Amino acid sequence: MAKMLKITLVKSVIGQKPEKKATVRSLGLKKINSSVVKEDTAVVRGMANAVAHLIKVEEAN
Repeated sequence: MAKMLKITLVKSVIGQKPEKKATVRSLGLKKINSSVVKEDTAVVRGMANAVAHLIKVEEAN
């Protein structure tokens, strides 16, 4: 079974560049403390790395 990542938005996107806002939105995050579970792929890892200062990433079961 593939690994899963739980991604949580912990800081606001207000004041961030449009590219960062779009990345957070494309991860499926809308509000602070909202979480999504995504499959651990290179694409998701890259997006998470780009906005690492805004999110928290945990390994999910």
